Amino acid sequence: MAANDAAPADALPVNEIGIADIKDALRQGYSDFMAQPSHLLFIALIYPIAGILLARLTVSYNIFPLLFPLASGFALLGPFAAIGLYEISRRREAGMDTSWKHALDVVHSPGIGQIATLGALLMGVFLAWLFSAWIIYRWLMGDVPLDSFEGFMTPLLTTANGWTMIILGNSLGLLFAILVFAMTVISFPLMLDRHVSMATAVKTSMAAVEKSPRGMLYWALTITALLVLGSLPVLVGLIIVMPVLGHASWHLYRKVVPR
Repeated sequence: MAANDAAPADALPVNEIGIADIKDALRQGYSDFMAQPSHLLFIALIYPIAGILLARLTVSYNIFPLLFPLASGFALLGPFAAIGLYEISRRREAGMDTSWKHALDVVHSPGIGQIATLGALLMGVFLAWLFSAWIIYRWLMGDVPLDSFEGFMTPLLTTANGWTMIILGNSLGLLFAILVFAMTVISFPLMLDRHVSMATAVKTSMAAVEKSPRGMLYWALTITALLVLGSLPVLVGLIIVMPVLGHASWHLYRKVVPR
């Protein structure tokens, strides 16, 4: 059934998950990565290359205040960017060919319209985050000269306004992250697998978070910790972290939504 023919936008039934399920999803995600690691690297390389380019652009144009919002906000797009990895895991699970070209087969999925719509929504959230971060900076530290990176960091770490910006910015960023996590923790795999509408996928994702708050909190903390580790040094570790998390997200979806 195509996405536009889907039933009314009601959440699908979901299972409760725990720490054991998270660990097993990670184990299966790592297994998927190790089964064909070479052809998946080109997907993961998007992250460090894009991150380095964003950092270079930020420094070149002396907009240091957006360096951290760009780096952290980039993760908001991760659930959409990993769509090819979900497809590889789906095919491997079904015993189908998993050569690299099949990562792009999602463009032929009946649910691609709904997937693209949610992806565009995530881009909107990402831009809203950047705009909010810029407004906070202009409000609290707009008079700080941006002659150098050190010239920006010194008042950021040694003034009341600087620490206020750090606390307020991170608090707002956490709200954006929670919103995106709740909306997308299983949405994209669900739309790829069942071809449901975006509304149904998002409602089911939020229902899954409500059903398993502790398990989902553990998953969110795991994602955060692995992304931080993968970002050192210079985002190179994301070459491994991102595909493993992408595959693990598929297997987590399988545990959350009954077949």
